[in-house]
Amino acid sequence: MKKQSGEIIDVKNALSKTAAKNGLDAKVLQLPDCELDPAKIRVVMISEVPPKNPKDGFYSADAGADYMKTARGLFEAGGAPIQTIGDILAKDIYVTTAVKSPKDGYTVDPETLAAHLPLLEAELALFPNLRVVMLMGDVAKKAFNTVAKTGTRRNVIPSGATGGLRHREFFWNNIRVFPSYIMTGKNLLIEPFKRDCVTEDIRRMFEFLNNGA
Repeated sequence: MKKQSGEIIDVKNALSKTAAKNGLDAKVLQLPDCELDPAKIRVVMISEVPPKNPKDGFYSADAGADYMKTARGLFEAGGAPIQTIGDILAKDIYVTTAVKSPKDGYTVDPETLAAHLPLLEAELALFPNLRVVMLMGDVAKKAFNTVAKTGTRRNVIPSGATGGLRHREFFWNNIRVFPSYIMTGKNLLIEPFKRDCVTEDIRRMFEFLNNGA
């Protein structure tokens, strides 16, 4: 049964408590800084990691935040123009990262990913009316699969290239899961194919919701 809206929560504060319980220092993490009604959220978009400069993050108050510049282009091309993270939240979409600290090199350290999994699990548990999870990149896919295995004992998204998985239907506890490409970084400027795939996946996500999901 769908839970009714009404209670507003401070996401950063809630996740800070989860971080403390798991031996993580919330002061050095980049946690989504927003207040919302969790019952209204229907979509969670999981990206890879936050930027090295917090001012470039999704929830930054900086008008020139790099992550939001990319998000604006992707959502507009996907048929859902937005300007701010508030506009995304108003569409009942919550954006987060699989890992809550920037990566040092090209890849995410496996130990760091494992240490941050309780935060992602806590985030997903916040939203009682969730209908879609979008996995924006391989790190998001790996993190989500690990969290989902707690209950299913198997990967929701099988191994394989994202290009070969995107048009298959996957579900987790009756929630539709879309594997897609990373939605941040300059790679989208030099890999227009991936950019076009992300915008198509955003359109498909909205179509899924609009068809009664």
